[in-house]
Amino acid sequence: MDFTRAPQSLGFASHSNQAANDTLSFQIDSRFRNSSPHLVSGVPLQLMERQTTPESKNMDRNAGGMDLNQKSKIGGEEDDEEEFRILGHSMCLKRRRDSGNNSDSASSHRLSKVCHTEQNRQGQSLESRRQAVRAWGNQSLQAADPDIFEILEKEKQRQYKGIELIASENFVCNAVMEALGSHVSNKYSEGMPGARYYAGNQYINEIETLCCQRALVAFGLDSESWGVNVQPYSCTSANFAVYTGLLLPGDRIMGLDTPSGGNTSHGYYTPNGMKVSGASIFFESLSYKVNPQTGIIDFEKLEERAVDYHPKILICGGSSYPREWEYSKFRQIADKCGAVLMCDMAQISGLIAAKECASPFEFCDIVTSTTHKSLRGPRGGIIFYRKGPKSKKNGMVLNQGDGSDKYDFEEKINFAVCSALQGGPHNNHIAALAIALKQLATPEYREYMQQVKKNAQALASALLRRNCRLVTGGTDNHLLLWDLRNLGLIGKNLERVCELSHITVNKIAIFDDNGTLVPGGVRIGTPAMTSRGCLESDFETMADFLCRAAQITSSVQREHGKMVKSFLKGVENNKDIIDLRAQVENFATQFSMPGQDL
Repeated sequence: MDFTRAPQSLGFASHSNQAANDTLSFQIDSRFRNSSPHLVSGVPLQLMERQTTPESKNMDRNAGGMDLNQKSKIGGEEDDEEEFRILGHSMCLKRRRDSGNNSDSASSHRLSKVCHTEQNRQGQSLESRRQAVRAWGNQSLQAADPDIFEILEKEKQRQYKGIELIASENFVCNAVMEALGSHVSNKYSEGMPGARYYAGNQYINEIETLCCQRALVAFGLDSESWGVNVQPYSCTSANFAVYTGLLLPGDRIMGLDTPSGGNTSHGYYTPNGMKVSGASIFFESLSYKVNPQTGIIDFEKLEERAVDYHPKILICGGSSYPREWEYSKFRQIADKCGAVLMCDMAQISGLIAAKECASPFEFCDIVTSTTHKSLRGPRGGIIFYRKGPKSKKNGMVLNQGDGSDKYDFEEKINFAVCSALQGGPHNNHIAALAIALKQLATPEYREYMQQVKKNAQALASALLRRNCRLVTGGTDNHLLLWDLRNLGLIGKNLERVCELSHITVNKIAIFDDNGTLVPGGVRIGTPAMTSRGCLESDFETMADFLCRAAQITSSVQREHGKMVKSFLKGVENNKDIIDLRAQVENFATQFSMPGQDL
């Protein structure tokens, strides 16, 4: 390294007659140039230590109080040297005297040139780094990750070429997809609007506040009597937040038995006593059931159980119940046993908003839901809770919850969501949900929900005409349960044949099954294909496909058996399945995909 500076800038003394002409030059002594492979550049000058050799010690003793310039004269007039060490590396301190009247100008010019070159180099380096960040941050998905892009494209084609009949699934609109992929994903927003843990949330607050307002409007609720939390990541998270906020560990809850059409998030034990959900692990749960002959909830047994069990929360709503929920009867039982009445409307929330199903809000204290099923929004959860004075009957406050005359759900539920169970909310989901909730209030959405219901009834009628058995004999909402036991079929096997044929349904337990490991039916729903534009006649065609899949399943079971390994071997390269898949693809590709160029 070689650089020149005025001696005063290095903090060394200098004779006045040399101040104008003297410069300092540093260079690595060639004798030590390769002495260390780890030579560090840019060493601060204050780290220099003088090299101690016998000669230098003698010079120090002889020089006495001489300053640096006087010492340097010992080495000669024209090119004085003195050896130093920087972090163990030998270096020479040289003083070079320029002759002539233009020495100052030349020295300044060299220094300016060096500084200018260094500035250009640093400027180019910073700009190249900025460009690299821009290039990395603005790459398309295909360029940034071809592997994920390819998988996503295959999934897009699977959806486009198939028939989606899972009741819990739907296709969102383009505006919802755009919000889900927006820049609000970048923001951390723990806490509630106006009370965040992080700064910079003024616009996130606006989004969430607007989302909450639209949620109340969509279901016709008064903000003085109802509050809402839109932060849960799913309905299971929403349900658990309610339990966490209102209960102590070990407190009792009571919901519909899973094989009867309930949901595991309401508490469920397998026949051998294994706890299969957090609700049963942290709280004590007892289920009620449907009548095995009718498939309808047996309210007499429900009331008897609830009065004996005294749950703190009584839950109505489920995942696979095709009939209307009689909320008034649940309210009477909840009041009788002193329970909070909670409704999980995850499956039918869109129908409720469109007034195509009975509303739980008149009778329930708390209502939870997913936001992506019949609601046709992004994947997430939502919690509605009562506020203000409790209802009275004959001048007496109903014994809901803690027995006080005002609801205290808001603070407890909000704290349970954040920070007891969740961290920062998914702002992209909340923005997308706000869009979906705005659509719920439109006439077009109501027409869509009416068509969903018509399509479900058309599909149910078509299957019944083909001698299929349906639980409860039909449906009042968007889903139906196909009981396969009279055909000798296993739900899992039919599900697999349908999947290979590009039809998606999901296996389901039937109420008098011996458990959920060998489900005796499949659940079928109409929202997704209605979103693609299918009408009643199209679901007649789908009924034909489903019955053909059942015939193939029966044939494979007879030839290879019902056990998983042998059955799967029988469906490999099955010609009947290949033919059915071609028919399904030809049918499905007639209909466009919402939010996609397909």
